[in-house]
Amino acid sequence: QLQLAESGGGLVQPGGSLRLSCATSGFTSDFYAVAWFRQVPGKEREGVSCISISEGLTEYADGVKGRFTTSRDNGKNKVYLQMNSLEPEDTAVYYCGGDEGGCRLWHRTYQYWGQGTQVTVSS
Repeated sequence: QLQLAESGGGLVQPGGSLRLSCATSGFTSDFYAVAWFRQVPGKEREGVSCISISEGLTEYADGVKGRFTTSRDNGKNKVYLQMNSLEPEDTAVYYCGGDEGGCRLWHRTYQYWGQGTQVTVSS
């Protein structure tokens, strides 16, 4: 059973930073990816970033390039999303998704999900 669990969300002022963590367990293949998505009410889940666990290759949505960084610590089975220069438009519930295969940002290609963590950017 593949499991993911996010942590690290919260309230931050515009221009501030947050680091989200995604704890993973149960992956039996070396070839899998973990991706970060976000969702606001009434909108489809949006890809933010992804990382291939074995190779460490990453991909980012255009709107977060240069501000967000995804990394992994394979020894701890964790994937991180460092978010800098946060804007009110980044406010959303952030989810990590995982599945076999390479890095991709289309949410329908991931089977396994965490419960989500709220990020609110507001003064």
